[in-house]
Amino acid sequence: MNAVSKKENAALARPQRTVLELEVNNHAGVMSHVVGLFSRRAYNVEGILCLPVGDGSISRIWLLVLEDRRLEQMVKQVEKLEDVRTVRRHGADHAVFERLEEFFR
Repeated sequence: MNAVSKKENAALARPQRTVLELEVNNHAGVMSHVVGLFSRRAYNVEGILCLPVGDGSISRIWLLVLEDRRLEQMVKQVEKLEDVRTVRRHGADHAVFERLEEFFR
């Protein structure tokens, strides 16, 4: 097997990353509820970013997670949380985490 094929196989074996963008009501405990849901199900979150939007009554949470067979169910459960308004799914190349990774290099 040549070096290119080994690299391609390694890339295929690695789980893909996904960014979940949540719009939530902004008050104490919301972040805890969201990440607690992932924690209770032993679903690792690779990165978290949260910032208030507009007048501060709403926040946006970005979660960097690994794709696996449980992700669809996790998204459905997050959508059921009382303070979660919307959930959007983006590819791992979403600008928010790319820029953060550049900052930490």
